[in-house]
Amino acid sequence: MKSKNFLDFLPNNFRHEKSFFTQKNLTDFEKLSNLSDLDINNIQRKSPLCGLNNLKKIRAIAIFKKEIEISPPEAYLLLHCGIGTIKSLSLSTPCELERKIGRLERNLRTKSETDITLNLLKEWIKRANQVQKSI
Repeated sequence: MKSKNFLDFLPNNFRHEKSFFTQKNLTDFEKLSNLSDLDINNIQRKSPLCGLNNLKKIRAIAIFKKEIEISPPEAYLLLHCGIGTIKSLSLSTPCELERKIGRLERNLRTKSETDITLNLLKEWIKRANQVQKSI
């Protein structure tokens, strides 16, 4: 059975990025979270099928996983709700996030597979504030 890595949760439209990172043995969220803009631009230049936005999304998800300890699917959900950085998460309120997630689910006519509660959102914002203060 194939072992799960950080990139396995990504949908099919990330196939080129997943393939590139797998070939380069960059499947660890620690390594992916440390990618600079220059690194991302170089990856895109070496492998033009890798989308710049997708590469930045993967880095953002890895940063959320590393710094806030949010699971990749939850981080992906935050990205779809317009929360792309730890700073933007720290400036949000739990009610605002809950409203954005609810709106996204209604627009997609689906319920997310993650079990996100108001208390969990408060915890994420608290951790984001702690990370922001340490920067």
